Amino acid sequence: MRSPTQSETISGATPLRVLLAFAAIYLIWGSTFLAIRYAVESIPPLIAAGTRHLFAGTILFVWCWKRGSLPEKRHWLPSIMLGALFFLGGHGTLHWAEKRVPSGLAALLISTEAIVIVFLGAMIPPKVKPRGSAILGLVMGTVGVALLMGADVFRASSAAMIAGLAVLFSSVSWSVGVVYSRRAQLPRDPYLNAAMSSLTGSLLLLVTAALTGEFAAFHPTTVTLRSGLCLAYLIVFGSVVAYSAYMWLLEHRSPTLVATHTYVNPVVAVLLGWAFASEVMSLRTLVAGALIILAIMFIGRGTSSERAEEPSALPAVPRTAEN
Repeated sequence: MRSPTQSETISGATPLRVLLAFAAIYLIWGSTFLAIRYAVESIPPLIAAGTRHLFAGTILFVWCWKRGSLPEKRHWLPSIMLGALFFLGGHGTLHWAEKRVPSGLAALLISTEAIVIVFLGAMIPPKVKPRGSAILGLVMGTVGVALLMGADVFRASSAAMIAGLAVLFSSVSWSVGVVYSRRAQLPRDPYLNAAMSSLTGSLLLLVTAALTGEFAAFHPTTVTLRSGLCLAYLIVFGSVVAYSAYMWLLEHRSPTLVATHTYVNPVVAVLLGWAFASEVMSLRTLVAGALIILAIMFIGRGTSSERAEEPSALPAVPRTAEN
């Protein structure tokens, strides 16, 4: 490994630290889908998601408070909106769906957020018309999703098909949140922003869990060791460590380079699901997954110039920033 330059040493962006940060967003975020699957085995999905973000948001908020970064009153309403879009509509439906669909398939469907964001960017002012490679990516991604939704696991039962559609809804909800976040009056401190949206999202998740009867039917004594450990993993590594690494990388490396984790995370999720949860890796799934990942790559190429010209038009904040 080469020696760090003087500027890298001053900024803290040494090669080793950069390598570890990329390893975190590549591997940890890719593994969160399997961790969610195991967490919801014995913990109701909305309770699991709400508890996860309550603890993670509290940790981040206390850290921000000790740094002197505090919210203003005007920040709370947009944070509630983000909490609803990111964590109630996004993570809540994902956790619910993973009780019914394999984690690898869920990861591939979630990776379509880049595709949804391009659609939204073309429809919501300031409108940004996708260029040639982005349009090709949209077509490939749509074909990939169609192939994936035709997989045996979704054809087997109506419950699985509904769960697959729920994952797609999760993707859309998070994508709308990404677009909204670029226009909302949020804290300039990204860590405080994450803390506030996590806290508000956790409250919405837990209230919804109460309204849907999850608490009434839940007994803590039924939680297995595997579910408990996976929930702890999601809190500490998925929502605190990897997210902090992601925000740090955005300050020291180009957004395009950082966004490469969107190509890697689904691959990691599919492989882990196959290796540890006996999830089937059919030819149809492999072809559909390859089409979706290639679509994200083409979309990234086709929108990079537009982001340079209009940075607020196509926000580059993928779902896995808080998976």
